Amino acid sequence: MDVPLWLALLVVGVLSIKLIRPPWWLIAVLLLGGYLLADSLFAPVIDPALK
Repeated sequence: MDVPLWLALLVVGVLSIKLIRPPWWLIAVLLLGGYLLADSLFAPVIDPALK
């Protein structure tokens, strides 16, 4: 089953808001940073570590 990246990031964001209650700017930075890293040159380096 393939999950779109935007959906996975949305789920992580919602769960982190419900469970941890971090500041909104921190959530935005982490989600935007994760999205940008997924489309960057570092994606092939990060991919094996996540599997």
